[in-house]
Order: sequence, then C-alpha cells, then structure tokens
Amino acid sequence: MAGVDMTLLEDLDRRGLINQATGDGELTQHLSESRTLYCGFDPTADSLHIGSLVPLLTLKRFQAAGHKPIALVGGATGLIGDPSFKAQERSLNTPDIVAGWVDKLKSQVSQFINFDCGENSAIVANNLDWTRDLNVLDFLRDVGKHFSVNNMVNKESVKQRIQREGEGISFTEFSYMLLQSMDFSELYKLHDCTLQIGGSDQWGNITGGVDLTRRQHRGKVFGLTLPLVTKADGTKFGKTESGTIWLDPKRTSPYAFYQFWLNTADADVYKFLRYFTFLSVDEIEAIETADRERAGRPEAQGVLAREVTRLVHGEEGLVAAERISRALFSGDIADLSASDLEQLRLDGLPSSVLPKDFGEQSLINLLVDAGMAPSGKPVKDALGRNAVLVNGEAVGMSANAEPASVFCRGKAMSDSYFIVRLGKKKYHLFTLEG
Repeated sequence: MAGVDMTLLEDLDRRGLINQATGDGELTQHLSESRTLYCGFDPTADSLHIGSLVPLLTLKRFQAAGHKPIALVGGATGLIGDPSFKAQERSLNTPDIVAGWVDKLKSQVSQFINFDCGENSAIVANNLDWTRDLNVLDFLRDVGKHFSVNNMVNKESVKQRIQREGEGISFTEFSYMLLQSMDFSELYKLHDCTLQIGGSDQWGNITGGVDLTRRQHRGKVFGLTLPLVTKADGTKFGKTESGTIWLDPKRTSPYAFYQFWLNTADADVYKFLRYFTFLSVDEIEAIETADRERAGRPEAQGVLAREVTRLVHGEEGLVAAERISRALFSGDIADLSASDLEQLRLDGLPSSVLPKDFGEQSLINLLVDAGMAPSGKPVKDALGRNAVLVNGEAVGMSANAEPASVFCRGKAMSDSYFIVRLGKKKYHLFTLEG
C-alpha cells in the first residue's frame, strides 16, 4: 500500500515503546510496505485493564501508519493461563465463563482499532477457532515436535517459576508457549500475519511463534516487544487503594479513571504522555519544557487525564468526568446528574446505603459509622462551625440536624443521593434505600 509511514518505528522508539525486536534490524525494511500484525489479549476477567492500553494503542498506531491489525482474543489460551513472570499458578475458569469474557473483550478492543477503513481494516480473531477440534496427538506431532524442552526451561519467564519454592509450574501452564506459538503460525497461514507485538514479558512466547512459523511454513515473521509500564516510585502501575483501574465504565467509572491519570506523579507523567496519548513527541517535550519553566502545578497531568479519558470513554465520558471534578472541587454540586451521582457511588467517593433505622440515630454517629471521622468530637466541632454540608447546605447544631430531617427524600439529589462534606476535603455519598 502506498503511503505507509516510514517513521513509525522511529516514533515508537522516541516514545520509549520498543523493548526488543527480532530480525537484526530487518523489521524497518519489512514495514516499508503494509503488513498484518497481531497482539493477543487473554480473557482473565470480564474487562481489560489499563495495563492493556499500551499494546492496544500500539495496534492503533500501526493501523494509522497503514498496517492491518488483528486483535487476537484468547478463547483457548484463556482456558490455560500464561505463566509468564507470574508468582503462582492461575485459577482455571470454566469454558462458559471464559466464553463470556471473550465476547466482552471483543467489544472493548473494537473501541481502539478501525474495522471499516479499506484494505487495512482490523480483524478480531479467537484462537479457540483453530484449537477447538484439535486432538492431542495431532498437537504433539505437528506442534510439540518443533520445541526443545531444554530451550523452554531456559526461557526467563519459565525459569523463574521452576526456581521459585512452592508449586513450581504445571504441565498445563508449561504448554502455554506452544499454544501461543501456534497462534502466530495459524495467523500467518490464514491472514499472512508477519508481526506479533506484546509486552516484554511475552518475549519467550513471541520468539517461539517466530520459530514455529519458520519451521511449519518457512515464513519470515517478526516479533516486537513493548515495555511493561512501571512507576518511578516502584509501586505497581494501574493499581489504587480501591483496586485495579479497568477499561469497562461499569467497573471503573470515567470519573475515577480521569482522577487516576490526574494524580500521576510528576516523575511519571511525561513518560505516560508518550505511552498513552497520540500527541506528538515534540508536543510532549514542549509541555515538559513549559511545566519546568512555570511555577506551580504542572499542566501535564491535566493533559494526560483528558487525552486518555477521551480515548477510552469518549467525549461524553470526559465531559462528565470533568463536570464531576469541578463540582467537587468548588462545592457547587447542584448540577450533578443522576448518572454523575451513580459514578460517584460506584467508585468516585466513599459511599454507603443509609440504614433502615437511620432516623433513630444521631447525625454524629451516622457520620462516624460511615468512616468520616474517628470519633464524634471532630463531627461535633464541624457542626458547631457549620462545616458539615449535606447536598451543599450547611447543617448546624439544631433540631434540623436530626437525620430524619437531613436525609428526607424531598432533599435528596435525584431522589436518592446525599453528598456529605465534612470540613474542606472529607466526602461521603449516602443513598436512600428504595
């Protein structure tokens, strides 16, 4: 295809997105024409998380440069579990559960690559299609004979499991490399796929696929690994106190997603702009320079939060996340919609359902029981200086501060919700039952 972007690998390199590549420098020439590439996503839950964003966005970058991406959803490999750099054996899920997850992942990857753009339109494949009817003898004869156990046990991802005290590695997980290698060989045969990309922990599996494709089809194919995302402080990327950051808005709301990126450390933010946005490297360097010269909070976090939230949740999700953020920052919460409040209930604020007997309790005890204060004294002090706000209205030390009056349905937002603010920063969302 004419017009393929010859600078793609240079751009990936400038972004720090190339970890290893096979082919001793031949990949650049290979990509001078439109090629088909793939990346695999195993269904280990009903949603991908932000750890999958780097490969997903890299597929999108390749497609924008004129190449044809395949998102491989592991209906078969998801039944086995990838042992790569895992501390222990995965729990095996039932075929029905995995099949349901496959359908959800197909929908998610479709957000990032274009399935209707001519010759380089994307494809979603499922490796269960070529393994479902495969019998064990054919698998051992046609695939297993090409693999040396000596080489397999020397792969770093396997070696770590073998040397670790405890369970070691089962034959089931040990065979994962053969299945992933078979994927590459099958996609080469079916779609002339000549490049596999994946995280750096997939290097052993990818080179296994390169070798198998050469042995079975005499095909010249390549592998490219991307860095695993790490944080400067050594903590795990994509995890917060409330858990994993998911791509599914029903598991991580657009507001919480936006806040995650907004809270990125200064030491990480410019690297993350290179990894997770489509701003040019020159634009990112200009942002970094401006932040360095400007006194006060950097602008980069806001740019990162907006760009990534828009990519994952669309313009509507971004607008809602920014609206909720502004409302909580200013204390002007009157314009929050029912869907905004539901986002806050999901994961945006500490929340609880008001107990059925809440009218018989004191407001002080309700707020302490909800975790807003360690004891009644701070709540009582805040009430005394009108520093407890319920849906934006100050509540003082009076008869009107009785829970039955404060939390009556007529004062609720969207019929059910009460946002309580204690002092300047302590929030809790109460919900009426029914």
